[in-house]
Amino acid sequence: MKRKDFFKNASFLSMAALAYPSYILADKNSFEIKTGVTVKSIETYVFKKATYVKIISSEGVSGWGEADHDHPELTAKVIEKICKPIVIGQDPFDTEYLWHQMYFKGEDIGNTGLLPGAIAGIDNALWDLKGKLLNMPVHKISGSFAVEKVRVYGSFGRGDNPKTRKGPEEMAKIALDFVSKGYKTIKPRMQIRQLNVDPYPDDTFEVIQAIRKAVGDDIEIFVDYNNGYTPAKAISITRKLIEHCNIAAVEEPVSYNNYEGLRQVVDAVEIPVMAGEHEFDRWQMRDLMTVGKADYINADLIKCGGFSECRKVAYMAHAFDKYIMTHNTRPTLATAASLQLISSIPNATRVQEYAGTRPELGLSSLFENEIEFKDGHLLIPQLPGLGLIVNEKAMKRERLN
Repeated sequence: MKRKDFFKNASFLSMAALAYPSYILADKNSFEIKTGVTVKSIETYVFKKATYVKIISSEGVSGWGEADHDHPELTAKVIEKICKPIVIGQDPFDTEYLWHQMYFKGEDIGNTGLLPGAIAGIDNALWDLKGKLLNMPVHKISGSFAVEKVRVYGSFGRGDNPKTRKGPEEMAKIALDFVSKGYKTIKPRMQIRQLNVDPYPDDTFEVIQAIRKAVGDDIEIFVDYNNGYTPAKAISITRKLIEHCNIAAVEEPVSYNNYEGLRQVVDAVEIPVMAGEHEFDRWQMRDLMTVGKADYINADLIKCGGFSECRKVAYMAHAFDKYIMTHNTRPTLATAASLQLISSIPNATRVQEYAGTRPELGLSSLFENEIEFKDGHLLIPQLPGLGLIVNEKAMKRERLN
């Protein structure tokens, strides 16, 4: 079926036609609805710091999504071996059916990490495809909250390598650079990790003190401990930073496996506590909310199963009076998908994570446009799908696989 015929033959009347212009009612005596479109092929594009997925439909229209960036080669293999056989030949509008097929048929390989990260690439690409088939941005077809732009905070890390780890002065310089670009909120990431819990010596206080001195009193500061402390130490350092540096929130103060410890921190400090980048599905997120009691939920659209799953997480969080602050340090399709989610839920925080364009990743040449940043805000993409136009020649030229 040609794309023009696909739209021409849509048989719903009036409002139904406006809402679902591509649907064809298969049988008036049946509730079954078919679009006439199928998934023709799926391709993975592996880069050193990114994994992208291309889904080509029977209409010749393609959707692109980003999968998890950790271990791209392994993620691509999961997509090829587990996800691809399930999705090929299926209706791309059946995203809920396909998500659950991929998740439960693949769960034995591990449902916290590679599998949801791979599913995310497929799911995000399917939403991009649906938006392009309907000629609408994803936030419109999923139910928009009429958000046109979102304020973002500058997110930057010290580095994991002890030999090249950034010190107070260098971190302060990076913070000041974000502020000079219009950011009113910043988040230094301590990147301590579980293998160095309660580090000694620990210069976290000195780093945040230097940043506060550099940016002045009017800039809001969040601090990400990256799972760096036991509950007692997290509480003491957080109280010290509140008193002397006026920080506004902390993220992942304890190990992401320690929900009881997280709740201790939440109960003990007077500022919001954020967590969620290491939760990979709605069930883990449920426990994070009910046991860990995190104030802000950091759903990651390339780790936590993609747009479909993160939207469920957002509405579950809404029922618990929790805010969604998407976890996102990736500058391209992950940011685009995050913005589409933010614009379609009622409980997005007023400021969202953004690490900037990150030229060091070498990904900007893969796209013909970029998400617009203005006065400390990102504008919600309005093009069909997720909102980015892929430079397919560059994708093919620069891919590793």
